[in-house]
Parts: sequence; C-alpha cells; structure tokens
Amino acid sequence: MSAQHDIAAETELWDTYAASAFKDDAEPSFCWSQYAGHGPGPELLGDPRSVLEVGCGTGRALVYLAQRGVAARGVDLSPVMVRKTTTRWGGTGAEFVCSEVLRYLSENEETYDAVYSMFGAAWFTDPSSLFPLVRQRLEPGGVFVFSQPPAIPGAYGPQGMYKGGFAGKAMFTYRYSYRPAVWERLLTRAGFLTADAQVLDAPHPGHIGTLLVRAVAP
Repeated sequence: MSAQHDIAAETELWDTYAASAFKDDAEPSFCWSQYAGHGPGPELLGDPRSVLEVGCGTGRALVYLAQRGVAARGVDLSPVMVRKTTTRWGGTGAEFVCSEVLRYLSENEETYDAVYSMFGAAWFTDPSSLFPLVRQRLEPGGVFVFSQPPAIPGAYGPQGMYKGGFAGKAMFTYRYSYRPAVWERLLTRAGFLTADAQVLDAPHPGHIGTLLVRAVAP
C-alpha cells in the first residue's frame, strides 16, 4: 500500500523544518545514527568516486564527503533548505539540487557509485517507486545505503506523521516502516543483488535504535 503525497504541502512542511534545523555554524559530519559518534561511518559506502544523497537536508554529510574528494551531489525538496546549504557550503565542492526525489531520479540519467539517505527521502518515499529508480542510477556494483528509525512493532507500511507539534497548522507527511526482512525483500525485488537490513542498538539500553540498510547493485 502506498500513500498519496501532496508535494506542495510537503514542500511547505520541509521549508518550515529548514528554518529550525539549519544552523549557520554547523560543521561537516557523517553519522548514520541519531546519536553523534555512534555506529559505523562512511565506510558503508565503500570507496566511491561519486555519491548522490537523496533528502540531503542540512548538507553536513554531503560536505564531509566532498571535502574528501568525492563528487558529491544532494537532492532536497525544500527550496529554503537548498538556498541555505548552497550559501553555507559554497566552495566545498558539494552540489545541492532542489527537486522531488522521484522526479529527479526519473529525469536525470547520471549514475553514481553510491546513493544514500540519512533519515531522509528513503524514509519518506514509497519504496516500490524509489528503489527501482535508485537501482537505475547506480553504477555496476554500486551501493545504496539508508538509515532511519526502526518500525514500531505492529505498525508497518506508510505511517502518517505530523511535523511541528500537534497544535497549529496541520502539516504532515508519510514515512515508510517495515521489518528488516521486508526491507531486504523490497530491495531484491527492485533488482539489487544483495540487501542487508539490521537494527543498530542505541548507545543506551532501552533507547530507540537505528535501522541500517545496505544494498548492492549487480
């Protein structure tokens, strides 16, 4: 089952998020989990010459890679966020594009050694639409890696999600949640050669873990 996304409404939502999430004094950082310094780092991408981040947000991870010589491009739905990242990270080599991810992947035929998402578009886009397009944009043997919170037990598929609190204007989106085995099955159905999905434990007992998924293209 998929959800009906109102792109104009979601753009407003992520513009609002950009206004609060982007910090002018932020530094480049690469971390798959929501806990700073916890878990693996960019080694999950292999040794890519080129990467595409889908839902690149504040741009910190993309710039981290660009500063290490990787051709780094990010796509984000929010024009506010893309303006902020382009201004803040100008001259680092990172490139930021404002587009809806499915449209971008469909209309641009460039390929990459790695595509990745950190609590980004892979969480908020129907995998049955996203995964085949990502597969097409990968070089042979390329990798697709994404992270997000794990599913709440019993709450699978598209889940409605309010943003900005529960008072005021109703701004919401849909996120996609599945058990690790289902993520693996969705990826292999989309043409990936292998797929591995695991939940990384939080650094503190009883805290929310991180879903880490890595798939390899043929």
